[in-house]
Amino acid sequence: MTDEKLEKKVAALKNGDTGAFDYIYDRTNRSVYFSIFYIVRDKMHAEDIMQETYVRAISVIAQYRAGTNFTAWLRSIGKSLALNHLKRAGREIATDFEEDAYKYGTSETELPFIFDLAAKILSEEEYEIIMLCHVAGYKRREVAEMLGMPIGTVTWKNNEALKKLKARLEKEGGI
Repeated sequence: MTDEKLEKKVAALKNGDTGAFDYIYDRTNRSVYFSIFYIVRDKMHAEDIMQETYVRAISVIAQYRAGTNFTAWLRSIGKSLALNHLKRAGREIATDFEEDAYKYGTSETELPFIFDLAAKILSEEEYEIIMLCHVAGYKRREVAEMLGMPIGTVTWKNNEALKKLKARLEKEGGI
């Protein structure tokens, strides 16, 4: 299952149409970001690595095989860069939400907790589906296209991940 408009824009970018990049970025950036964020667990580093991902992708765009899954190809570049970042750092990277984040209001302390909890208890695939559907606002059909899986699988994994999160929050008294 491929996104035909995205594939056309990728082909245009391969042929030197730099204007196609805007559409490509808008269509893929959230999926790439959440794939990277799941690994590095740091907003600032995830954003830096995401930029590096697009720079790298443009430099090797000729290697992309049309009709495969461009978003998955980008995500694999991003994941590789994120893993390399962790290896270079030589230590586990903590989140950039400081312990005194209460100074900035409840939403600053509650959302990072939920993101961190989701990253801890969900598989990478479940985490990405939850983030794309509920944080980035994509429809499950769009997420299915991005991840190259059937919509039924996305729906099932989404529901299972929500059940896991709800059960853990109830157990910890968060609901």
